Amino acid sequence: MTDTDLLSQLRIDPGQRQGGPKRRWPRLVIVVVLLVALIAAAWYWLSGRAVVVETVTAAPLAATGADAAVLDATGYVIARRQATVSSKITGKLVAVLIEEGDRVSEGQILARLDDRDAKAELQLAQAQLAAAKAGIAELNALLRQAQRDLDRQQALNARGATAQQALDSARTNVATFSAQIKAQQAQIEVAQASLRIAQVNVGDTVIRAPFSGVVVAKTAQPGEMVSPVSAGGGFTRTGICTIVDMSSREIEVDVNEAYINRVKPGQPVEAVLDAYPRWEIPAKVIAIIPTAERSKATVKVRIAFAELDPRILPEMGVRVSFLAERTANRDEPPPGVVVPATAIVQRGGNAVVFVVNGERAHQRIVTIGQSYGDLRQIGSGLKAGERVVRDPTAELTDGIWVQTKSSES
Repeated sequence: MTDTDLLSQLRIDPGQRQGGPKRRWPRLVIVVVLLVALIAAAWYWLSGRAVVVETVTAAPLAATGADAAVLDATGYVIARRQATVSSKITGKLVAVLIEEGDRVSEGQILARLDDRDAKAELQLAQAQLAAAKAGIAELNALLRQAQRDLDRQQALNARGATAQQALDSARTNVATFSAQIKAQQAQIEVAQASLRIAQVNVGDTVIRAPFSGVVVAKTAQPGEMVSPVSAGGGFTRTGICTIVDMSSREIEVDVNEAYINRVKPGQPVEAVLDAYPRWEIPAKVIAIIPTAERSKATVKVRIAFAELDPRILPEMGVRVSFLAERTANRDEPPPGVVVPATAIVQRGGNAVVFVVNGERAHQRIVTIGQSYGDLRQIGSGLKAGERVVRDPTAELTDGIWVQTKSSES
């Protein structure tokens, strides 16, 4: 092979030089597609990590028309009129005619006791009264006969036809029968009194409702012994049921004696049941009980509901806010805005709210003021119309990505 042939083999074809770059283009396309997919996957993953929150709009304080709370307290719903119904006598239950939740009216029969002994005593009293009445009828007949004998003896004695002894004996008989009739009349009165007692005992075997209300507890069953006093070593019931007059429901709270000067009779109150935390119930102070509890340093306050509702049940927990009287003429609207008290949390020793701007929630330090029911005044750090998270959770941080659901203002 000559040198010329060797040089010709080392020569590069122009078509081969152009084919190299063309084969690199598919690799670049694949890299770009992978980058786009990676970015899309990252965006999808981050969007799934957004925290779902509920927002509320900060409102001007002047627009709420609310009264400032001068004092907050907790207590319970009570029924001023309730009774554990028992029997007046000891006996065995044969029927219980009520169940929990039943509404009863005054005088309605709730239960019955075994009345066989009471009815037997009633029959005995009736028989004794009948015997006493029969005895006085016999004595009245004897008295009339003795009076006729006395009249004859007096007539005969006037003519000297009888002895004085016969006249005296006739007079004694009249006096004796008169005295026996008076004694028998007293026996009749005793028999009548015994009859009335027996009738009462029979009536006591029927237990009736002392007032209209709702049965909240049934504590005895047929076959059990009941008594007005504890007896029988724990085997005797002292109550049959408990009745509550639902029209007597009210609130009873204990107020620290250091702040009782902020409470007055007739003062408006806003009550919130623990069971319905967003239901604000208007109420007012009935009375301040004029004594303090030494162990707790509190004074008891009674509060009446402006209107009773079936959802308000005895023994429910309740939070109350004693409101200041509204000022008739305000020269200037009160400053600041109000948000739900639950929107304010403590972070790093500061009161903060989370303001939603677009898809981000930003932490903002605020100054808080008075309470207005479930609302709280914010003096600075927040403007009217800004949206804040209603119930911030511990996972919320400054600048976190959020998704908002239906908002309330």
